[in-house]
Amino acid sequence: MNQELWNQIHCKDLLKKVSDGKEVVWVNENLETAQSALCKIDISLKDIDDAEARLARFAPFILKAFPETERETGLIESPLTEIEKMKAQLEMEYGTTIPGRLFLKQDSHLAISGSVKARGGIYEVLKHAEDLALEHGLLKEEDDYSVFASDEFKKFFSQFKIQVGSTGNLGMSIGIMSAVLGFHVIVHMSADAKQWKKDLLRKRGAEVIEYNDDYSKAVEVGRKNSDADPTSYFVDDENSVTLFLGYAVAAKRIKAQFDAQGIIIDEEHPLFVYIPCGVGGAPGGVTFGLKQIFGDNVHVFFEEPTQAPCMLVGMASGLQNKVSVQDFGLSGQTHADGLAVGRASGFVGGVMTHLLSGIFTLEDYHIYDLMRDIVNTEDIFLEPSACASFWGPIQLMKEPATKEYVEKMGLLPKMANAVHVPWATGGSLVPQEIRDEYMHTHLNK
Repeated sequence: MNQELWNQIHCKDLLKKVSDGKEVVWVNENLETAQSALCKIDISLKDIDDAEARLARFAPFILKAFPETERETGLIESPLTEIEKMKAQLEMEYGTTIPGRLFLKQDSHLAISGSVKARGGIYEVLKHAEDLALEHGLLKEEDDYSVFASDEFKKFFSQFKIQVGSTGNLGMSIGIMSAVLGFHVIVHMSADAKQWKKDLLRKRGAEVIEYNDDYSKAVEVGRKNSDADPTSYFVDDENSVTLFLGYAVAAKRIKAQFDAQGIIIDEEHPLFVYIPCGVGGAPGGVTFGLKQIFGDNVHVFFEEPTQAPCMLVGMASGLQNKVSVQDFGLSGQTHADGLAVGRASGFVGGVMTHLLSGIFTLEDYHIYDLMRDIVNTEDIFLEPSACASFWGPIQLMKEPATKEYVEKMGLLPKMANAVHVPWATGGSLVPQEIRDEYMHTHLNK
């Protein structure tokens, strides 16, 4: 990194440890009250409500095209599951205390594409399809949206392209939904993307272009190709407000799940949420939604690999997307494929400036150990990158910086009432032979 950039950087001591590949925790010194922070952002709860209503309009189509959504009558939603055995295992194995209750938000089991990207990715494809159909006079908002499953609509959408750059899961959600609607969909996949994800996408009708480079290159080329084609629409994981709002709807859904289970979230019953982070779109959107719904009663932490902590270096330095992990001498390579991103979204980093509580980093070997723990205790399979979410509850009361955060926020007397939610971001579509391989992957510390 050049001297001029280094001179602008905050948290130099912390970032020196980051550049040495050490596990760290960063607590956001710019955190403000939810009311103060949300006033500075141009997106509102009204926008989330609009996204939720659009997904409801599309439910008849989704139900018709994807019968596996029958239980949710065409809504794409995941279970919220208490994991008491996993809590006991983590406390014993890591010598920690997780005060309160531990729940798993299983976006790993979202219908259609089996990851958190089924929220934002699928939502953006549906909104683009709706915009095109309305613009060309094929649709009125009050129509039955099951018409999107008709041959007439598929023929219409076949004139258009959708393109996206991805490390894997976003490409899966965009590719599967776009192909079902009839679009010519092109997924630009970085070198970190798993082969089985590429194979599945091709099987579902998507065109996959592979790169021997990282996520940023796949996005750059995908965007350039799409911009040069007037029939093409590019899904921009780094800057899309539409994608962001699709993720944010998750907050309203989890509020309903808490209510259904009689779980109270208020000043005396704080909520802690832990989300694995790559470029930032999904965790940022979910965080924004949670802050809109639960305000100061929710505390959100991201988890990133020690070799690819792009959101941490952007936020802790204050430089956002002006710096990459490579600027700090890190490789950007990780077994957590969905988190293998060198430069975070500047848009998301900006939105998170006063909302995010902090970020934990962890070495890769932990994700496989934690993956085996959740399988062995709860019989739930998650892909390794999703298991980074457990690192937050393990470290919260163990790390001096976050323990101090809990004390400063006046939460210590309330922790027995706390609800902790690791956000499981993917896993249900992983083929059995790959699951077996993961279960037998042991990395050196």
